[in-house]
Amino acid sequence: MSGAAWFAYVAILAWPLAALGLYRIRPFSEATAWVVLGALLLLPSQVSIKFEMIPSIDKTLVGNLSMLAGCLFFAPRTKGVFSLFSIVGLLAVTYVLSPVVTSALNGDDALVGGRLLPGVGYYDGVSALISQTIVFLPFLLARRFLASTKDVETLLRVLVVAGLLYSLPMLFEIRMSPQLSQWIYGYFPSSYATEARYGGFRPVVFMVNGLATAFFLATALLAAAALWRTKVRVSPLPSTVSFAYLGLVLVLCKSAGALLYGLVAGTMARWSTPKFQVRVAVVLASIALMYPVLRLNGYIPAQSLVELASTFNKDRAQSLHVRFEQEDRLLTHAAERFWFGWGRYGRSRVYDERGEDTTLSDGQWIITFGQFGLVGFIAQFGLLTLPVFSCWRVISRLQLVREGTLVGTLALIVALTAIEQLPNASTSPWSWLLAGALFGVSERIRLGRRLSPTSASARNQPNSLRINRISSPA
Repeated sequence: MSGAAWFAYVAILAWPLAALGLYRIRPFSEATAWVVLGALLLLPSQVSIKFEMIPSIDKTLVGNLSMLAGCLFFAPRTKGVFSLFSIVGLLAVTYVLSPVVTSALNGDDALVGGRLLPGVGYYDGVSALISQTIVFLPFLLARRFLASTKDVETLLRVLVVAGLLYSLPMLFEIRMSPQLSQWIYGYFPSSYATEARYGGFRPVVFMVNGLATAFFLATALLAAAALWRTKVRVSPLPSTVSFAYLGLVLVLCKSAGALLYGLVAGTMARWSTPKFQVRVAVVLASIALMYPVLRLNGYIPAQSLVELASTFNKDRAQSLHVRFEQEDRLLTHAAERFWFGWGRYGRSRVYDERGEDTTLSDGQWIITFGQFGLVGFIAQFGLLTLPVFSCWRVISRLQLVREGTLVGTLALIVALTAIEQLPNASTSPWSWLLAGALFGVSERIRLGRRLSPTSASARNQPNSLRINRISSPA
């Protein structure tokens, strides 16, 4: 990095101050949403500050720790118990601790192709444990503090507003090419060749690549459909105009997958019943969770999918063929250490006889499966999809169509996020926060809990007012 690179570090270190300001002036649930989503959308990608013995300080760490601080100092005091003996507790413990087991089993040197890869030790295991704990924080905190249908509405409102605002720099990059990250932060996390499509470019702005940006906008479109249906207005524009505008920008993003998500799931969010939405979400979540087993046993019709893609676009069909081919090579290697994987530092990849890395691992599922094995995969994808199954059990208990629509749309977004991790790697703190909120509201519905009047009113007050009340003398 050069030029404006110093500003990237300043932005990362200054984010906790911005988070404090948000918590002081906005209601708690809204401030929390903006702290996490704002870090994802505005801070530089793949830029970090590294000190010995501590995790890299990047947009994920500062966003998540800022949320943790906000919950400690500003959250309403609601009752909540996290049991290690529940399914989510077991998955959470496995997700956090399995890297330590992986490291213990990978202390040996490994010869892969023409490269000798050194073993990993307990230091790497502890480092991965800390990193996964930080990554998982938004799930835990959202489950505890964003667990009402009102909070779900707030999250969807923030998502739509963020989509409308972010569309402006996206339109700029669609016209001028993805330059904003390079101009402002002195660093571009993707490559211009990757983002070139159909004589133009996909917008990236400050996210990791154009695919992640397009997927974010697709989820904003789903949220806009739900708010249009429930007659919730979030901008001076009518809800129909906001929905149509976001749909148009999504088309201009030139991402076939995100466009498909937006068209199909957006239609369901606007017109189908909440029960149907959740049923579709369950099917998608099941595919994501079962994908490694289906892939290993040949139940995914890879060749048929490539042939189908070729009828629409030869280049995309070739790209899909290469992706399946690379997955086959990585799966063959991963199967050698099936349960706990090869660990990090390139041990899960495949090298040729000259020791050069010749594989592509675009999907989060194959990255996780190769590094942490089937146990690590089940822990991560189980936590991402479990809220959808929990929602399926309780959606019929919501008597109001309005509440059912909001929760059903959130379930669709969470399920699509899990599916998106098959071809791409775009899991973010925002993904974990939405999953945690869905699980929290599903638990609350199942147990028949309601917010107390004090807690409910506290959520709708700016946090600065609540601080003043607490700090005033009795």
